[in-house]
Amino acid sequence: MVTIRLSRGGSKKNPFYQIVVADIRSKRDGRYIERLGFYNPTAKGGEIPLRIDRERADYWISQGAQPTDRAKQLLKQAASEAVAA
Repeated sequence: MVTIRLSRGGSKKNPFYQIVVADIRSKRDGRYIERLGFYNPTAKGGEIPLRIDRERADYWISQGAQPTDRAKQLLKQAASEAVAA
């Protein structure tokens, strides 16, 4: 089974997440199939906090990929920001 989830990066107390498509059996920060975007919860100033390739995300969801709860929230947030822009 394939899932859309977050993979943590960044340094201690400064998280940075990749939004990835991965096999459910792989480790959180391990091998992934495709990188869809990123999420930076500590973005300041002109930094971009969230970027997701919606077209690829929709493709993977149509192929049966299940997003995690947090990934699902971020996908909704990206969709609402795209409509507002």
